[in-house]
Amino acid sequence: MQTSCDLLDVDILLERISTDLKAHLERNHIKHAYMVGIHTGGVWIAEHLHQYLGLETELGQLDISFYRDDFSQIGLHPHVTPTALPFEIDDEHVILVDDVLQSGRTIRAALNELFDYGRPASVTLAVLIERVGRELPIQADVSGCSLPLGAQQYLKLSGPTPLKLSIQQK
Repeated sequence: MQTSCDLLDVDILLERISTDLKAHLERNHIKHAYMVGIHTGGVWIAEHLHQYLGLETELGQLDISFYRDDFSQIGLHPHVTPTALPFEIDDEHVILVDDVLQSGRTIRAALNELFDYGRPASVTLAVLIERVGRELPIQADVSGCSLPLGAQQYLKLSGPTPLKLSIQQK
């Protein structure tokens, strides 16, 4: 299935995000930033971006399981991992990374958790794929591509090495 996202080639999308993220940071005069990936796919993407950008800071990881607004409906995922922020985020610039931005609810939960750790100077959102349509007014600062999918379709990221993206049917 051909898409407008370079046949969902993760390497091409990561290169595009890296280039756009560098330009975004320069445009906003951000010289030092911490990268935080959202468990699981966002962490995989963040690991690759962290390497592409040559960031010298440690990589942070968020598991937003307890911050989801549908926690009471879906219950606790059996593989909850601890959040790891090996740095202070007060007054720091944070790059928040996820694999797919769809409804905006995951990002809202991630922001809630981040602010429990401190108040960053700024948060830049970078996503591999931005799906068309939102439940919340959240958009990525940088994305690999925007992809319209049908209601019965979803994106599946497998990894961590190699990273592969595919469109699945519900």
